[in-house]
Amino acid sequence: MLRYIGKRLVYILITLWIIVTATFFLMQAAPGGPFSGEKKLPPEIEANLNAHYGLDQPLYKQYFDYLVSVAQWDFGPSFKYKGQTVNDLINSGFPISFTLGMEAILLALALGVLLGVIGALNHNKWPDYTVAIIAVLGISIPSFIMAAALQYIFAMKLGLFPVAQWESWAHTFLPTLALAATPMAFIARLTRSSMIEVLGSDYIRTAKAKGLSRARVTITHGIRNAMLPVITYMGPMTAGVLTGSFVIEDIFGIPGLGAHFVNSITNRDYTVIMGVTVFFGVILLLCVLLVDILYGFIDPRIKISKAKKGA
Repeated sequence: MLRYIGKRLVYILITLWIIVTATFFLMQAAPGGPFSGEKKLPPEIEANLNAHYGLDQPLYKQYFDYLVSVAQWDFGPSFKYKGQTVNDLINSGFPISFTLGMEAILLALALGVLLGVIGALNHNKWPDYTVAIIAVLGISIPSFIMAAALQYIFAMKLGLFPVAQWESWAHTFLPTLALAATPMAFIARLTRSSMIEVLGSDYIRTAKAKGLSRARVTITHGIRNAMLPVITYMGPMTAGVLTGSFVIEDIFGIPGLGAHFVNSITNRDYTVIMGVTVFFGVILLLCVLLVDILYGFIDPRIKISKAKKGA
């Protein structure tokens, strides 16, 4: 197990280096600069700012210095947020984004698995068709459209929840639901398809023949074996939910990391763009590693030794 994890960590470091390199050179290739905008700075001031932040150095030196800084988990200063570093922005904004993302992930998992199991147990009946309709709607409607619809119905018309801001639990309900809708639909479809296959397996028929109740067969033998596709989806889903929250945070006025990222794009704050991109790249890679490790706990038939041979 430790050897397998160590090998995967090496792959993660290589992938992270590719992400850092690609992000750095894409930002360098982007038109304009961090101090260019509608209001043109005097050439002397712009030259002093470039010298202060090391932007007048050769490209290879900037790249090497940035690699060293990232290796030390230092993403540098922000060009637009005076007196703050990118690490300060991540430390202040990510806990809020993480809270929103975890609420959305837990809601998507709970409702998605529940709907998928209901659909599988009632295959080709009206509950199954209802689950299919909900899944199609969840996948088809973009999160920002879902967010606007939820605001209009539950906040403006019914007055049940606040329209925006992040002050209490009530403020988290609508953005969490908007963010969870799409992954919930995918999980429902994955669970339904996998459960239908599992319920037709020989060991399920054997369990029923032993006189086990339907609930015990479903929970003990069915759901656990049907969760592998969902676990596979969990890695990219986690990163997708956290990065997808950028739009949701902007719509609901949530002061998370997404707000800083969106503002950094409009303000050409390159260090924030690169730092947040690398930060979420690390999260995605760690989530994928965690998913691979969970395989062995969810399904004993999957062994780390086999995964190591195929890696």
